[in-house]
Amino acid sequence: MIELPSERRVSGHRLATLLGAWHRPGPAYTALADALRAAVLSGTVPLRSRVPSERELADALGVSRTTTTAAYDALRDEGYLVSRRGSGTVTTVPEHHATVAPSGTSVLPDDEAVVDLSIAAPDAPTALHGAVVAALDALPRHLASTGYSPTGLPELRRAIAERYTARGVPTTPEQILVTTGGQQAIHLLVAAHAGPGDRVLVEQPTYPHALDAVRAAGARPVPVPSGRDGLDLDLFESTLRQTAPRLAYLIPDHRNPNGTSLDAAAREQVRALARRHRTLVVGDEALTDLTLEGAAPPPFAGDGSAAGLVVCVGSASKSFWGGLRVGWLRAHPDVVVRLAAARAHVDIGTSVLDQLVVVELLADEEAVLTERRRVLRARRDLLHALVSERLPAWDVPVPPGGLALWADLGAPVSSALAAIALRHGVRVAPGPTFGTDASLERFVRLPYTSTPDRLERAVDGLGRAWSALGLDTGAASPLDAERLVV
Repeated sequence: MIELPSERRVSGHRLATLLGAWHRPGPAYTALADALRAAVLSGTVPLRSRVPSERELADALGVSRTTTTAAYDALRDEGYLVSRRGSGTVTTVPEHHATVAPSGTSVLPDDEAVVDLSIAAPDAPTALHGAVVAALDALPRHLASTGYSPTGLPELRRAIAERYTARGVPTTPEQILVTTGGQQAIHLLVAAHAGPGDRVLVEQPTYPHALDAVRAAGARPVPVPSGRDGLDLDLFESTLRQTAPRLAYLIPDHRNPNGTSLDAAAREQVRALARRHRTLVVGDEALTDLTLEGAAPPPFAGDGSAAGLVVCVGSASKSFWGGLRVGWLRAHPDVVVRLAAARAHVDIGTSVLDQLVVVELLADEEAVLTERRRVLRARRDLLHALVSERLPAWDVPVPPGGLALWADLGAPVSSALAAIALRHGVRVAPGPTFGTDASLERFVRLPYTSTPDRLERAVDGLGRAWSALGLDTGAASPLDAERLVV
């Protein structure tokens, strides 16, 4: 029987915000049920959370109570909601959908019929097996130790430091902290520098789990727009000056989700602003290795001299494989020591074997990454061609790197599309997932990390879902868009 926690409750106003523009032609209760189901499956609404009453949600959404009651009844019948007397109604998941996703809150159906485009992560490279074998050969020399390495194995810290130095950022192993994934590095940095009520500057759109880290610390994300033309540097500076954030979180290379990067001049300006305002700036470089066209972006850290105010986060997940839970950060040695001490409260160290595997992959990274980029480039081009052919109303730029397309739908219907797409065999993350509020409804992220056959199935499903929304495959009229969001 499901546990019903009483401390986690989603208010009607908050749920209305999370559901976004869920309206579409057809029965309102069906559209609402689809939207709430999609929110549970994507992790936008966590499992075992108490949802508002039918009356409260009806008031928040501006619909009749009959609509919310029918939607809740449908989701109870399907197994996505469960009600207990005195405990309210709680989100759950049917047994056939009981696989927990990497975020720890999302659930993904273990079903090959559904193409999951909600996670942008590539499969393992062919070199992984050989790296694991070599790591096993290297493991015996570590067996006499405790296996705990709060700052990381010396050989991995050295390899990462040499990697930064080779890119023109002089780095010593003492400036490297190895973490259990890049996500842990972000959490450590946010928790160490921001607390309840503090402001953290973020780009909009940005990496959703970075927003999770900010909110988990009780801090408030303050967005600065970062569209096709990149980060609005004037607004970035004025926000630093006016809000005095405890830190700023940026993705300088092939930004998740829209694929843009900071140019060399913008990077220098960001570093200068960090010095001027004494604000810690975190550069998430998880996608730095995935330049698919043109020259690789210059190092975010510049010459490395601003290590006290510019911290870089890296990860093996996107360059190599998500199953390797190894990340790192480059910072001033004092920051490394302080974060290692804070980490000990929840995690004594990263898996020794995983670290050894990453050492082997870094030793052969040029060959591994060349193949990775070749595969991603082909899949990017395929997905873009499929979307352009079958969904020509969408405006989809071709990013020079990263893992996903950022499609402008031409109408604020992203959440509605994501909700109905599940019925057509596709899971996607709607635009508001990547923002601090319910904006970005015109956009949807489309990762190109799946195999070609699954990408084709995904676009077929999205085409059917788009048609079901009542919009044709040509440009959406203002009337259509207005009708969908009323």
